[in-house]
Amino acid sequence: MVRLNNLQKEYKGFKLNVSLEIPEGCVTGLIGRNGAGKTTTIKSILGLVKPTAGEIEVFGKAPVELTAKEKQQIGVALSESGFCMIFTIEDVIKVLKASYEDFNEDEFRNKCTAQSLPFDKQIKDFSSGMKAKLRVLTAMSHKAKLLILDEPTAGLDVIARNDILALIRKYLEEDPTRSIIISSHISSDLEGLCDDIYMINDGKIILHEDTDRLLGNYGLIKVSSEEFETLDKKYIVASQKDRFSVTCLTSEKQFYIDNYPKTVIENAHIDDIIVLMLDTSKEG
Repeated sequence: MVRLNNLQKEYKGFKLNVSLEIPEGCVTGLIGRNGAGKTTTIKSILGLVKPTAGEIEVFGKAPVELTAKEKQQIGVALSESGFCMIFTIEDVIKVLKASYEDFNEDEFRNKCTAQSLPFDKQIKDFSSGMKAKLRVLTAMSHKAKLLILDEPTAGLDVIARNDILALIRKYLEEDPTRSIIISSHISSDLEGLCDDIYMINDGKIILHEDTDRLLGNYGLIKVSSEEFETLDKKYIVASQKDRFSVTCLTSEKQFYIDNYPKTVIENAHIDDIIVLMLDTSKEG
C-alpha cells in the first residue's frame, strides 16, 4: 500500500532518512518526540513535501503520478489543519460532496449525529474533542483505502479519545483491506490498535516491531551496577543507569527469565520502550 525507500528530506538543522512499508490491511503506528520526523514523513507520503532523495510509493506509484481517482482513495486528518473555522458541518458537507465521488452524505450525517456534533454551529465554537472527531469523520467519509491520521487523539480527554478509537476500529471492520498510518504520543492508543510500530528519532527509524512482539517478548530487567557487568547483553536493546541500579530493555524477555531466575524481570509497555530507546539514542 505504501513504501518508503531511503526517503530523505533536509531542513536547516534536521535531516530525515527513513524506510518503511505499510502492507494492505495493516495499521501502522509512528511514534517519537515532537520534531522527530513523523509529520514530515506523513507529508512526504501525501506529496505535500518534496523529498531531497529516495523513493515513495503509494498504491505502487509516486505521489505525483497518482490520478485524481486514486487520490480519492486516501483519507487524511492532519493535526494542524482542517476546514475554515467559520464553516458549519453543513458547509463541510457541500465541500465533501463536490470533492469525492464516494462521499455518502446520509452516512456522514448519521455519524456526526451519533458523535453529538452540531450542524448549525461554526467549527470555531467546537470543543477540541468535537474538532478532532470531525477531522477523523471527514477523512473516513469517502471510504478511502488508505487512512492517514496525524495525532488524532492529542490533547483530548479519555472519553473523546475512546470515541475516536472506536470510530477507527469500526472503519477497519467495514473493510479489512484498508490500511491506516497513525502517529500518536499516547501509547495505549497504539497498543490496542496498531499491528506494527515504527519509532522515529532525529529523523531516523530506531525501532520497528510487530506490536504483539513488543508487548510479548520485550521486558525490563532491573539489576545492580555489579550485576549489569556480568549480564549477558546479547538481547539487551537499551539500558538506563542511575546511581545504584541499571534498568535494561530486552527484546527476548524469556531468555533472561530462563537464565537469570533470581533477577527482577517485568513486562515492558510501549511507554517503557519509548523512554529507554530515546534515552539511549540521546546519549549516543
